[in-house]
Amino acid sequence: MTVCPAPDAAPVPTPYAAPDQHVPHAAPGTPAAPGDPYPAGAASPAPYTPGLARARRPEPPAHPSRLRRLAVPAGILAAVAGAFAYVGAVDPNEGGHYPVCPLLKLTGILCPGCGGLRSAHAFITGDLGAAFSANAIATAGYFLFAAVWVLWLVRAWRGRPLRIGLAPAHLWALGAVLAVFTVVRNLPFGSALAP
Repeated sequence: MTVCPAPDAAPVPTPYAAPDQHVPHAAPGTPAAPGDPYPAGAASPAPYTPGLARARRPEPPAHPSRLRRLAVPAGILAAVAGAFAYVGAVDPNEGGHYPVCPLLKLTGILCPGCGGLRSAHAFITGDLGAAFSANAIATAGYFLFAAVWVLWLVRAWRGRPLRIGLAPAHLWALGAVLAVFTVVRNLPFGSALAP
């Protein structure tokens, strides 16, 4: 049921009127009219302005500081340097310090990682010839790691993420290189690749 006001009744003020409408309010000291949302003497809100009530865009997230961006590459370098320092101090050519490769122990076949610790020891002591003869793939991996780490550090310094997109073909090619390396180093003519 709808009740229409009498024609002589005063209009009921609305809290938000259009910009060209005037909202009548009671003068200070006069009693408030029934249904008046603003009591006598109260400050009325600012007139309605279209577009002002729109939601504001959220502030973009602040970029992490340069020190924070460099923390992960520095932490990775510290872990790798610590591992190399340990292998450099504890010679893997002397027995009893490191476990034997399980594939080599059970089958007599050299895996792609066999000789990696001896290669790291020779690399850290500066004997690159011995490092390559112990494990050529591992030695190439040390140089590859250094190049990727420097790229990562430079990009972190500039505030850009490191993205290395490897397609499935790249992964298959890497697997094929490791398989060929493993087969050749276990054959008599590939003994130069064996540790």
